[in-house]
Amino acid sequence: MTQMVDLRSDTVTKPTAAMRAAMASAEVGDDVYAEDPTVNALERKVAEMFGHEAALFAPTGSMANQIALQLIVPPAQELLCDANAHVVTYEIGAAAAIGGISSRTWPFAGGAIDVEQVAGMIRPDGYHAVPTRAIAVEQTHNMAGGVVIGMDTLRGLREAADTAGIAMHCDGARIWHAHIADGVPLAEYGALFDTLSVCLSKGLGAPVGSLVVGSAEKIAKARWIRKRMGGGMRQAGILAAAGVHALDNHIDRLAEDHVRARRLAEALAPFGVVDLDRVRTNLVILDLSKTALDAPTLAARAREQGVLVSALGPRTGRLITHLDIDDAAIDRAIDVLAAAFRA
Repeated sequence: MTQMVDLRSDTVTKPTAAMRAAMASAEVGDDVYAEDPTVNALERKVAEMFGHEAALFAPTGSMANQIALQLIVPPAQELLCDANAHVVTYEIGAAAAIGGISSRTWPFAGGAIDVEQVAGMIRPDGYHAVPTRAIAVEQTHNMAGGVVIGMDTLRGLREAADTAGIAMHCDGARIWHAHIADGVPLAEYGALFDTLSVCLSKGLGAPVGSLVVGSAEKIAKARWIRKRMGGGMRQAGILAAAGVHALDNHIDRLAEDHVRARRLAEALAPFGVVDLDRVRTNLVILDLSKTALDAPTLAARAREQGVLVSALGPRTGRLITHLDIDDAAIDRAIDVLAAAFRA
């Protein structure tokens, strides 16, 4: 049977043989007691990469985001983010349900955030309204097709936050891709944010895990929040070892995913379904509004031919390249998808 070409997400990767070996040989302890040496090493490594004092290993990216938000936004106070941000669209209302956090959004603009507009939305104390306590951004931005938010924009938001005396959070699930695409050092990103969440199980190919990054004081509190949310793990070094291996071996190779995504995009652009200017990392958004196909139909036809595509909406599809997609898989995906658009 021909192996499926799975372009639905970069979360579908399998651990490499070398990663499995690292996991099998990991030194472990009880992480709830902070005694797992491999987890501790992973946390130190990630904190240093982003120029922060500390980090905390969490089982999922959603949990890492929600821990971070609870660190900087008290209950019944406000978070600002864009209308398609992962923290308010794909985390099942966790900020409100778990953290008691009110959220307000600016219109979705991908990486083209209007800093003045966001600054104008910040509510101070004392006006009988919910005060704003933090701004969150997503780097890279999933629903914007993996767009990289530029440093000038991020610095502008940081200045607005500092002026208002509020915090900044980065949902950095794919920040590794931004680092590779623009060459911005991770520590430069880290310097702009009070908290970050960074994911090991998307582009980096680990089977599980994200980290919350921040000050030592914040991460000490984060450990309690993680336990309250059910995220305290025991011999988690087996999982952390996969993350250490990914950080040591899989960051630079993300450039290969970017090249393959670009090949996909350029091959499909003649069908009027791709905006090439938006394809800078490993995501390709398919706009089917001007075609005879809707996204579920395209996904079904492609599946019949061994290619898996994500249908994000009635007329929106998504392709994501990753560790398990090689050049032959891209060739096959191009043939299948091009045939679907020609039919």
